[in-house]
Amino acid sequence: MNKPLGLAEEQGFMNAYLDALALVERLHRLLLDVIKDEFERVGVLEINAVQALLLFNIGDNEVTAGELKSRGYYQGSNVSYNLKKLVEMGFMHHQRCEIDRRSVRVRLTEKGRYIRSVVSELFARHAEGLEADGVLGPMGLDEITASLRRVERYWSDQIRYIY
Repeated sequence: MNKPLGLAEEQGFMNAYLDALALVERLHRLLLDVIKDEFERVGVLEINAVQALLLFNIGDNEVTAGELKSRGYYQGSNVSYNLKKLVEMGFMHHQRCEIDRRSVRVRLTEKGRYIRSVVSELFARHAEGLEADGVLGPMGLDEITASLRRVERYWSDQIRYIY
């Protein structure tokens, strides 16, 4: 019995790879739109989706911009600009590091924790809906995550060892 061809075999691996890259990019933009729509729904208009994700990822931690970059969440100037704006708007506290005066540590204010909770509740609803509607179950999610981690490792290795 012949095994059916997968998408990568039908299209050629390169074309399937390009489709996957485009999908990752579209999903990220769509995620930002979903967060923006949620904020409009709840009447939060002073913060953008990128800044909201930054607050969500910081959570209860106290971090530096460098730590956020090293975790792979954000690019340099993007992080610095958004952290500065979030401090100015009262979503974050900042404090110079005692040991390294060049370094600034940030943590969420009450206002920032509220934004984090809005995003967290949105993600919880999505997770529940994806599973309840049969869109994606735990095994499918594990498979997607494992595949994306392998791509992340491959790309990281390309940056570290090839150039």
